[in-house]
Amino acid sequence: MTAARLPEGRPDVARRESETAGRENRTEKLQVKIGGMSCSFCVASITKALGRMDGVQAASVNLAHEEAQVEFDPTRITSTQLKETLLDLGYTVRDASKVRTFEEEAAELRGERNNLLFAAALTAVSLSTMVLMWLELLPMAQLRPLLLWLMPTIALSAIFGPGWHVLTMAWASLRRGILNQHVLLEFGAFAGLIGGSLGYLFPAFSGPDFFAVAVFITTYHLLSGYTSLRVRTRASQAVRQLLALVPPTARIVRDGREEELPIEQVQVEDLVRVRPGESIPVDGQVVEGASGVDESLVTGESIPEEKTAGDQVIGGSVNQTGTLLIRVSRIGEESFLQQVARHVEEARALKPGILALADRVLAIYVPTVLAFASAAILTWTVGTWLVVGSPDFTRAVFAALAVLVMGYPCALGMATPLAMIRGGGAAAERGILMRSAEAFQVLKDVRKVVLDKTGTITRGKPAVVGVEGLFGHSQGEALRLAAAAESASEHPLGRAIVAAAESRRLAVPAATGFQAMPGRGVGATVEGHRVAVGKPDFIASLGISLATVREQIEAMQAAANTVVAVAVDGEPVALIAIADQVKADAFEAIQRLRATGLEPVMLTGDNERTARAVAARVGITEYRAEVLPRDKAAAIRELQRQGHRVVMVGDGINDAPALMQADVGVAIGAGSDIAIESADVVLIGERLGAVVDAFQIGRASYAKTVQNLTLAFVFNGIGVPLGATGLVHPIWAMVAMVASVSAVLTNSFAGRVLPRPRRETARSCSRRP
Repeated sequence: MTAARLPEGRPDVARRESETAGRENRTEKLQVKIGGMSCSFCVASITKALGRMDGVQAASVNLAHEEAQVEFDPTRITSTQLKETLLDLGYTVRDASKVRTFEEEAAELRGERNNLLFAAALTAVSLSTMVLMWLELLPMAQLRPLLLWLMPTIALSAIFGPGWHVLTMAWASLRRGILNQHVLLEFGAFAGLIGGSLGYLFPAFSGPDFFAVAVFITTYHLLSGYTSLRVRTRASQAVRQLLALVPPTARIVRDGREEELPIEQVQVEDLVRVRPGESIPVDGQVVEGASGVDESLVTGESIPEEKTAGDQVIGGSVNQTGTLLIRVSRIGEESFLQQVARHVEEARALKPGILALADRVLAIYVPTVLAFASAAILTWTVGTWLVVGSPDFTRAVFAALAVLVMGYPCALGMATPLAMIRGGGAAAERGILMRSAEAFQVLKDVRKVVLDKTGTITRGKPAVVGVEGLFGHSQGEALRLAAAAESASEHPLGRAIVAAAESRRLAVPAATGFQAMPGRGVGATVEGHRVAVGKPDFIASLGISLATVREQIEAMQAAANTVVAVAVDGEPVALIAIADQVKADAFEAIQRLRATGLEPVMLTGDNERTARAVAARVGITEYRAEVLPRDKAAAIRELQRQGHRVVMVGDGINDAPALMQADVGVAIGAGSDIAIESADVVLIGERLGAVVDAFQIGRASYAKTVQNLTLAFVFNGIGVPLGATGLVHPIWAMVAMVASVSAVLTNSFAGRVLPRPRRETARSCSRRP
């Protein structure tokens, strides 16, 4: 390596040039949480304000997670300046790494609710007064002086009271040349104030009507903001409640003594004892004891999982029947539930097609509305003066105000986020984390679902699925002796045999003279008998003939089982079938996928015989066997080249490239960390049926988005040109605006995101082939 030479006589110049070159292309990232956003207009306004700042290279804002990530050159702008800009726009800023407490979220909701209630009270007074006036139930002659002061007081109270924050945000945006929903609201509100004030001078203007318009649109703006905040808060809390499952302390066993310590002081490899009825405080592996563990709040499964030595447990699940001694495997940020929280907090929603379309429309929407309002004024003043010789100032004001009111874009801005946020919240409640907004959009077009076999369709853990006694020997006795011989073995198949004996409550005797032949089998003396357990060829190598049971062995192997033979004192006594068991809900999940219009495809590295047997067992007709880990992504690309939108479902490290390659990657939450990091959707737990739930939620959310956009475009698209004609009184424009926002809100919350759970699950599973 050659060192760079400094120019002779000018080392200071060279040093400065070197430092300058080192500063070039420097990029830092600022990630912050933003409070106060309510719709897509807020996202567009923040993105535009940050993007215009010198030194900002890229800015992305996510409404659902209330986050902004900014890439900037620290030599030209600082993170403090970026935060000050957000604060100046009227939003709140907090550290992205800190999750807000429920109390903080509740306080924010209370503040928004109180503002809304105050504005609603003013609206109620205004509305009741207007109705009584229209029905001529008020003695106008006596009350006119009072109304002249009451209505403007109510309007000013609404705009400068609960609406003050919106007014400051509108001014901050306007002086930066940003036209958004806050600016348009204030144009409409102040137009109402001007129209009402003109009522003092010109009888043609109904002052109370114009003041009422200012109150109504301010209140509805606050309502839309409160509703959006409430939906986002509930969606966030649905996921973060997972973290509350973990108890604050753990009972540590050290040097034979138990000591209760704060969870923060627990270390990896510590031993933690959990008694019946207690929540498991850590992720770890059971080293002693057996118990049923309720993982329903984590996995969605209602049936407790039986946990014995060697099984993994997740912090937050509830120990039910027995005492467990658990060796800690992950703590703090590495624990499963903490990872879930981090995925949600760090998720970066991509901007899919329909969102991009809405944003493109919103970018020109406010200038268009203001242009319509200006055109209406010019048409009914200059235009009528040129045509009939006199301007119609009254109609000009009516038309401009009607355009501003009917063009109020809250419904349009709320249409897409509300549908997706609600879908994300519903998914979280079902143990499904939608890490990317793109997943909502793409799922509707998917027709191929690729499923990895091990850990996805199957449990990913060998288990005894059958024992066949030979020559009159009983299954139980053979399994008892085999478990005794395998009790000292660390091989997964040996552990499966021991676990099977323990699950059947067989008395497993002690063994002596243990010998292991790696990869082949074991031998030991049990109750005075020499017992050999292993592959059929291992048993045959000991001089024990298996010729008479060859057909049984081949039949077991044809059913995708690994066959282990057991011999006692030189005679074969049993054949044990061991397999990676198919998940209990796999068959039903595959049938539900087909009913949804999706074609399942299975990928596996196993041989053709095993792949065919597992596929037949769960009802899959298309599968690919002997697929190497590096070829899984290639298999996904091949399907994509055929014109298919593809979903990949996997759980292992070797699935990560395929998960990333797929249009939507779905990771089983009990799988590897890298698989979870590579996926767009994470299923908490091992329930395969959650894949179908994710599809239904995604499609329902997309359909709701389309419905909301259609409703908003119909109201705003028709209302603005109609208002410009001057034929629509501002009061009726206000009614149309209220109807627009109400329709979007009602549609967003109407109906169920998922169909009601089916009650035939057990029967369906029992009918598996």
